[in-house]
Amino acid sequence: MPPDPILSATAIEAVLAAGRIQLARFERGIRIDKKGRIDLVTEVDLEVERMVRALVAERFPGHRVLAEEFRASGDDTRGGYCWILDPLDGTTNYAHGLSCFCSTLALEIDGRLELGAVYDPVRRELFTAERGQGARLNGQPLRVSRVETLIDAMLVTGFPYDVHETLDDLVGLFSAFLERAQAVRRLGSAALDLCYVAAGRMDGFWEKRLKPWDVAAGALIIEEAGGRVSGVDGACFDCRAGHILGTNGRLHEEMLAVIALHNLSRSPMRTD
Repeated sequence: MPPDPILSATAIEAVLAAGRIQLARFERGIRIDKKGRIDLVTEVDLEVERMVRALVAERFPGHRVLAEEFRASGDDTRGGYCWILDPLDGTTNYAHGLSCFCSTLALEIDGRLELGAVYDPVRRELFTAERGQGARLNGQPLRVSRVETLIDAMLVTGFPYDVHETLDDLVGLFSAFLERAQAVRRLGSAALDLCYVAAGRMDGFWEKRLKPWDVAAGALIIEEAGGRVSGVDGACFDCRAGHILGTNGRLHEEMLAVIALHNLSRSPMRTD
């Protein structure tokens, strides 16, 4: 049974409003701070999150919001209605004037993702999905690609903010896919990467050390577009697990095999 239409309308309203805020500030000077060595936060991240939190609190006082910037103890507990928000996915791109960014919002009900919305304001592309109702781009149905083998596939990935500490693992797996695929891209927005797999523009996406707000909406959009989503270990997808493999379905087992072989190559050799 699909969620209440008011819920899906709220998700769409929120990401469209976020897009207006993002565009209004995009080519102007904005305040940029650091949360980590290379982890940026802008005043736009903060403004959008405040706006969405206020909207949810006004319409659904009993709902929780799990989001990137204003986290609190207990935010990540499961159960009930939980909105999962990234106010600005692709913050580093945005801060450098690169027009690959979006807002993303999903609704989880009793631990299950039920709807998602991702909006790219530069391209005016609104990706949406409701469980059991399919995925859409600007109202038109989405379907994943029909590519059957990695050598014919365009893949996409991202690097986490601890990239400098985990460089060997990340570059090693990137190289493993680069050897087998037609092409590999890195765009800087996990939510858009997932939506592009759903739209058939990309054929597969993997990434480690992610947060729930990076992947929740995009994962549901892939599933509802006919694709497949799991952990990079092949386990059932959990947006809180920190890793994801999203594909057109046809490439899923082949990509899992590449990841497993890479992990095996990095395992210490047993001597007993």
